[in-house]
Amino acid sequence: MLRTLGFAARRYSTAAKQLDVCIVGSGPAGFYTADKLLKRFGEDIKVDILDRLPTPFGLVRTGVAPDHGDTKNVTNQFTRIAQDPRVNFFGNVTVGRDVSYQELKQLYSAVVLAYGAESDRRLNIPGEDSKGVFAAREFVWWYNGHPDQQHLPVDLSQVESVAICGIGNVALDCARILLRPVEELATTDIARHALQQLRSSKVRQVHLCARRGPVQAACTPKELKELVTMPSIAIHAKPSQLAVSESDQAEMKAVRLKRRIYELIANAAKDPKPGATRDLYFQLYRNPAAIIADADNQVQALRVEMTRLVADPERGTKAVGTGEFVEYPVQMVLKSIGYKSLPIDGVPFDSKQGIVPNSAGRVLTGVNAQKDSVVPGLYVCGWLKRGPTGIIGTNLTDAEETFNSLAQDYLSLQPAAAGTAGSGLKQLLQRRGKHVVDHRAWERLNSYEVQQGEKEGSARIKCVSLDDMLRVAHPR
Repeated sequence: MLRTLGFAARRYSTAAKQLDVCIVGSGPAGFYTADKLLKRFGEDIKVDILDRLPTPFGLVRTGVAPDHGDTKNVTNQFTRIAQDPRVNFFGNVTVGRDVSYQELKQLYSAVVLAYGAESDRRLNIPGEDSKGVFAAREFVWWYNGHPDQQHLPVDLSQVESVAICGIGNVALDCARILLRPVEELATTDIARHALQQLRSSKVRQVHLCARRGPVQAACTPKELKELVTMPSIAIHAKPSQLAVSESDQAEMKAVRLKRRIYELIANAAKDPKPGATRDLYFQLYRNPAAIIADADNQVQALRVEMTRLVADPERGTKAVGTGEFVEYPVQMVLKSIGYKSLPIDGVPFDSKQGIVPNSAGRVLTGVNAQKDSVVPGLYVCGWLKRGPTGIIGTNLTDAEETFNSLAQDYLSLQPAAAGTAGSGLKQLLQRRGKHVVDHRAWERLNSYEVQQGEKEGSARIKCVSLDDMLRVAHPR
């Protein structure tokens, strides 16, 4: 199928029909899609990549933990794509505010939505809006220097114990940043305001709370091993919470990674680590029930209900409450139960799943629409397409599928009219007084951040306010 598709795309290219594609979102999903388009359509394609921030790379810049520098190296590949003369970057442009989807649809042959997930799922429990309760995404954006969360009211000098609801990779990142010796972070690109807070931090305990057991943990072995083998962190898990049922045994036999995760937790809990100065508690079979606050609405404790697993015809097993409750004294709670995408005016959206309804990346006309009822020329990729799952590399496979759908639709896509596409968008934004950050301006900002970091022996010092970013990107 792929070979046939490749031949068809090359045949279409000989007709010299110029396609202008707009990709909304400059994270991995957006760049992988751009790469596929450039390789397949050669000189018959132009790609404009939009992002609401002045900076490209999406979650690689604002989601990947600062102590995972190797993971960030994928930006080298994305930079080469951005430097291609067929590609233009439009940073500091918000679709739905600076330009509408309807306007993009008129300007381009096709639009690919790849702007990820910028909201969060709620626990929907009493006390969730207390002071000291944050979404894990907010905390991650805070320590990674995202402009939206630079002023998140985090005061770690008043926090000794933290509860994290969830046990996926994001939860592990948050726990690791809170418990890692701070000087190990000083050489990374962590935001300076976060580094300052961590230097004054009194955090000594983190509780990872999960509705189900160790076999069902949503994290990956690599990230889990990194955390539980850190010599400065003692790992705790009660034997009763590590008991293995017949169902657990079957899961571990069927999926080797599940067994590996279980073994990592169980073995780490047996290691006394006499030199450890921090404690990480795996609170398994514990479902958050309420957040307890004091008279000033400041978090004082997390109340959880003990759970047990029962058979479920759809998911295999599900956690149900036992009616028994326990409280953990904490001064901060992080909710790490899933990111959620946001809609754009004029684009179909499934608010229940938090995705744009689609069939292999083609946007459907509605949530319950048939697979052949698509919005012509509109595609979706990444978390907005499948939900917030997988790792950075997952977006490569995802982009391949969306690209294949677009390539199959080649004959039905219309060339952009003269004076539209990138030139038309640029003129429109200029008329509206928008300060667009192109790739050259981003490179100026990038060089500045790296130079500032070199002065302090760190990977970079990020500009964390939009004003500072624009000032550096567009010096007067």
